[in-house]
Amino acid sequence: DALPICCHRSETDSVPSVAMNDLSQIPRALPHTHRRYRAIFISDVHLGTRTSRAHALLDFLKHHDADAIYLVGDIVDFWKVRRGPHWPQQHNDVIQKLLRRVRHGTRLVFIPGNHDEGLRDFTGMHFGGVEVLQTVVHRAGDGRRYLVMHGDEFDVVIRTAKWLAFLGDRGYELALWLNNPLNWARRHLGLGYWSLSAYLKYSVKRAVNFIGEFEAAVAAEARRNGVDGIICGHIHHPADRMIDGIRYLNCGDWVESCTALLEHDDGRIELVSWNVDSSRDTSSRQKLDDPASARIDTRHLQEVNPA
Repeated sequence: DALPICCHRSETDSVPSVAMNDLSQIPRALPHTHRRYRAIFISDVHLGTRTSRAHALLDFLKHHDADAIYLVGDIVDFWKVRRGPHWPQQHNDVIQKLLRRVRHGTRLVFIPGNHDEGLRDFTGMHFGGVEVLQTVVHRAGDGRRYLVMHGDEFDVVIRTAKWLAFLGDRGYELALWLNNPLNWARRHLGLGYWSLSAYLKYSVKRAVNFIGEFEAAVAAEARRNGVDGIICGHIHHPADRMIDGIRYLNCGDWVESCTALLEHDDGRIELVSWNVDSSRDTSSRQKLDDPASARIDTRHLQEVNPA
């Protein structure tokens, strides 16, 4: 059976809004298949933390290959590593599997995020076939151009009050940790997986407002760069929708939603979630100024065409 795919859309077609607060809208990639794609986009794995669902990503990579793989930031969580890492063998296996893909000819583009921002010092360099870039323009198979960036440049908390970002990260980590005993109890009651952290994130008005402002700001940045769409991560909120003529695509994360973006040979891009057995998992932002005021240096922006 083929993985579920989205029908081809022209620039004038509307793209149904898909977001993580209704995961049922996101097609699930089918297990027991192996498909090769033109490109795969993955973000926010947070290796080095107990909440990283590394085993799910390993399983996903086992069934999905691509000419190019984009790691769109926060792959390793150095904020947590500095406090004391949780680094089981599965986290090593993720790194090793990705490097193995490079050795077999896959182009691997790594775009550091705020949790692995120290690697931005190596922007423009190649390490064993891994390209480190801060932003890049991806040219899809249908000729459309997508700006690819992590997106923390448009997070007003990260930009203006980093101490608050660290504090919020600890609170988010606590909510993720509480998912474990909560879902242990739910499993014993015969109930399915439910994410407390996701519920809190999408129920708090301020968080919802932050997400909307972030999405509008990165879409405006794509428009400023004259591209057709933007691919980002950072906010752990997978999405595929149109914002004022710009296609906004968010990879999601591998902490809660286990989602990725897949590009087919003809340029069609779909957002999928990976159906994992949650029983195997160990798994407030403050508005300070206008996120649309953020700008990134695009003078040396590279364009990548996997073909």
